[in-house]
Amino acid sequence: MFAFETSLRVRYADTDQMGYMYYGNYAAFFEVARTEMLRSLGLSYKAMEETGIMMPVLELKCKYIKPALYDELIKIKVIINQKPSVRIIFNYELYNGLNDLIHLGETTLVFVNIEKNKPCLPPKNFMEKIETYFP
Repeated sequence: MFAFETSLRVRYADTDQMGYMYYGNYAAFFEVARTEMLRSLGLSYKAMEETGIMMPVLELKCKYIKPALYDELIKIKVIINQKPSVRIIFNYELYNGLNDLIHLGETTLVFVNIEKNKPCLPPKNFMEKIETYFP
């Protein structure tokens, strides 16, 4: 299992009239967390795309427990429970400033060869970094 944490503040532009984070913006928080998770491994989406691999989202799941509120600092925990193959599943736990669990999410992404537009295995450098977490 691999886990990573980052934080992001709910901006005014992220909220609705009630001061709650708009439901569609949770996916953007997931994206930030995935990007920072890759950086923590010394990798980046940009570098992966430059080697001919993209990672489109295949599936998105959300469970809203409590609202994220304007100006709250939200802790986003990203968890990979299974060793990636052609697909990689990210689980997300979001916590508010009181450390209350406020949201659960999951995304499934697919490694795709840009040139062939076909699913493929993850890049070797990615697997070298991540496989140590999956004995």
